[in-house]
Amino acid sequence: MSPRLRPVLTATALTAALSALLVTAAFPADAPATSALPEAEDPSVALVRVVTATEGPVTSDVVLTGDIQAQAQTNVAFRTNGKVAERRVEVGDHVTADQVLAVLEPLTQRANLDNARAALVSAEAQLTQAKVTFERQKQLINGGYTTRPSYDNAEQQLRTSQAAVDSAEAALGTAEEQLSYTELRAGVSGIVLSRTFEVGQVVQAGQAVMVLAQDGPRDAVFNVYEALTAHPPGDKTIHVTLQSDPAAAATGHVREISPTVDAASGTVRVKVGLEATPPAMSLGAVVIGRGRFASREAVVLPWSALYRFDNRPAVWIYDSAAGTVSIRGVEIDRYGFDNIVLKGGVRSGETVVVAGIQFLRPGQHVALAAQDAAPEPTKSAAGEGGR
Repeated sequence: MSPRLRPVLTATALTAALSALLVTAAFPADAPATSALPEAEDPSVALVRVVTATEGPVTSDVVLTGDIQAQAQTNVAFRTNGKVAERRVEVGDHVTADQVLAVLEPLTQRANLDNARAALVSAEAQLTQAKVTFERQKQLINGGYTTRPSYDNAEQQLRTSQAAVDSAEAALGTAEEQLSYTELRAGVSGIVLSRTFEVGQVVQAGQAVMVLAQDGPRDAVFNVYEALTAHPPGDKTIHVTLQSDPAAAATGHVREISPTVDAASGTVRVKVGLEATPPAMSLGAVVIGRGRFASREAVVLPWSALYRFDNRPAVWIYDSAAGTVSIRGVEIDRYGFDNIVLKGGVRSGETVVVAGIQFLRPGQHVALAAQDAAPEPTKSAAGEGGR
């Protein structure tokens, strides 16, 4: 070898030796070829959060929408036939018991009244003549100047005249009463809800022409689905608030449940009697009623646990022994604002995934990010009903 090349070869050999020494230090001879990553950092293992399902007492509120109505309504009708001559009230007016609401043309009734008065005057005149005749016969028979039959005839005529007067007075009273029937009076104090007649219309006796809402207790009336009446709230106390002003509130109790279902809407009418009605809750005002169902045992999970599988609600169940997850269909009882109440599908003690479900597949290995305590059962705000 040439003396000029010796330094170069020596430098090359030195570089190779240093490289071999560095490799040996970085990778010992007994180290494996590849090193496994920690489970939580393995891309094939999903990181999830779970809770343990437990059963607890669950109460739910029912929210209804209805309106204020009177507990008693009265159909007002004329008590005699005739033609309407005057109408003095409108729908929405408050009327008193003796207030005149409408008037019929009283021509026939006034004529009958005049005839009854004339008949009474005639009967009274005959009675006066019969009294004079009887007194004369009484004096004559005491002096022996008349016969007994004449005296008896005079007495009979007196009694007949008196009966005629009584009959004429009764006929006069009937005529006066018939005249009073031409004036339509409510009979009770209340508010006019509707009317079905106009001036000039001919009405029949007993034909309802007005509907009055009587003053007094009020009802909050709701139309609810039949399923709600099958399982009513444990406490029949309903808290009612005015929709336009929640400060106007009242408390009531279920007073009446209709035995039939409305064919058009498929709902049942429920009347809640109010203990004290605020002035703001006028007739027809829209109100909101809230009642609470009796407490029961159920599993409550957060919304984040809900998953859709095969077009049905489902949750992911964590198997702590295998470290894997599986999908399971569930039956939802109620949806709350931030949780769901299950009717079935998950048993108490099972572990449910509540975070990270979007990355899961059946049988996948998962790692737990944290172990949370089971959520405290809360009431479900889902209600049914409405108008």
